[in-house]
Amino acid sequence: MENQSMTLKILLPFMVFAEIENVIRIVVETGSGAFGLLPQRLDGVAALVPGILIFETASEDVQYLAIDEGILIKSGREVLVAVRNAIGGANLGKLRESVEKEFMELDETERKVRSVMAKLESGFIYQLEKFSKR
Repeated sequence: MENQSMTLKILLPFMVFAEIENVIRIVVETGSGAFGLLPQRLDGVAALVPGILIFETASEDVQYLAIDEGILIKSGREVLVAVRNAIGGANLGKLRESVEKEFMELDETERKVRSVMAKLESGFIYQLEKFSKR
């Protein structure tokens, strides 16, 4: 069974969210749709979108994690998923709600911050131009 399983590691910017041994199947969402991994699949990389990560271990039922955008890297038996945020421990319906509510709110906050930063930068450039013309 050793060659027929993977190790799944979920990485957040500030910590290791989870490390799961004996994973036999993983399904993630990409910009092109759902993407599945089995232990014998070739190594690769995939860009992930906010959604539900599904995995199954040899000893447990299917598990679900809500993840934010990030990247998946499969190298041999190890699968690394680096994301900005992750939520686990809830049923599938609540996880979908969490993704839509929490992660989308983060995106809206980031858009607002970027808008404020753009205004600050343009104001700074305007003041710099005025100063350089003196």
